[in-house]
Amino acid sequence: MRIKFLFLILPALMYADNLKSILEFATSNNKIVNSNVLTQKAKQKDVESSQSAYYPTVDIGGSYQRLDDASPFASGTTYTGYAKISADLYDGGKKSSTIKQNKALLNASKYDSSAYKKSLQLDIVKDYYNILSAKSNLNALQDSNKQLLAELDREKKFYAVGTVTKDDVERLKAAYSNNVYRISSVKYQIASLKKLLSIKIGKKITTVDTSSIQTPKELQQELSDDILALQEQAHSLAYSAKTIASSYYPQLRVEDTYNVYGYDDKPKGIKQLNDQNVLMLTLNIRLFDMGEISKQKGSLMLQKEALEQRIEQYKDTQNINIELAKLKIDTVKSQIQSAKSSLNSSTIAYETVAKKYAAGVVDYVTYLDSLSVKTNAKAQYEKALNDLQIAYASYYYYTNKNIKDFIK
Repeated sequence: MRIKFLFLILPALMYADNLKSILEFATSNNKIVNSNVLTQKAKQKDVESSQSAYYPTVDIGGSYQRLDDASPFASGTTYTGYAKISADLYDGGKKSSTIKQNKALLNASKYDSSAYKKSLQLDIVKDYYNILSAKSNLNALQDSNKQLLAELDREKKFYAVGTVTKDDVERLKAAYSNNVYRISSVKYQIASLKKLLSIKIGKKITTVDTSSIQTPKELQQELSDDILALQEQAHSLAYSAKTIASSYYPQLRVEDTYNVYGYDDKPKGIKQLNDQNVLMLTLNIRLFDMGEISKQKGSLMLQKEALEQRIEQYKDTQNINIELAKLKIDTVKSQIQSAKSSLNSSTIAYETVAKKYAAGVVDYVTYLDSLSVKTNAKAQYEKALNDLQIAYASYYYYTNKNIKDFIK
């Protein structure tokens, strides 16, 4: 018998998911997380590309030219091949600013990815404990259902011998049917929450195990990753403005091109070049552009200023959210004490009323009311316990911590 029992509970033990394992899986397998990883790789390629711009470039090429009417001074057909090496000797700081701009965008991408992971963890924690609360509510309703069914069977027996009226039986039957309806609704709620949780995690969730989060201590507040990402975006705009402004500085470029030539139908008596090396040094200075560059730079600096205003607002919001998270923890702790007291009182009251009802001292209205109060008190107490875990997670989130690091 014991072996049979173990086989029955084994699937639940194997497939139950605890909160820490869920968070670890989600932060590696969620599709948006994976998308953010690819975005970071793309930004890294941008950095490497801008760094490569410092190196000289080498080009090779060729051309074919045929004249329908050859002249005495030019070949009818000319073949050309060339190799060219080019390098910027001075670009006004354009390449340097571009590298810094791309590095800032890479950092912003990393912070965006981290911010999403932390936000995802909080969403999963909320879904996780809401599922546990719904399951507690379901258990309370199912316990109530058993008691109602037992009383209904008892009333039917009394009705059969004529000691109670049909109205008494029908009212208990209505209470039982209403409870069945509520159970069906809660089951659907649990199924919906599991589906939503499965999407966020990246795998199917069947059952959830009981997990708890460490009670927060006073933590060192850090700027949120959302704010850090905005700061990096602001830096990228500043570097982009410098890149544009570099057009006002002298641009010095050197090119060395080696050409080789081949001919058909050479003109007689005229020597043709077989090869030629061309060294070119180019200096370019922008003298006038109707303020085009200046206006582009001004636009970028205004965008940077707009981001800085948003950053300040986000900082204020983060500070308020931390204070509210602390207040929520204290509030839920107080609610737990009240809910526990309510559950103890309603349980004692129900046991007393149930005995009186069985003895015929009180009517079914008093009994049903007492049962309903006890059922709601039990669900409320369990929900308060789960709400406290969510409050802990919210505090860790708003102080910019990884929630999974604080799960027991």
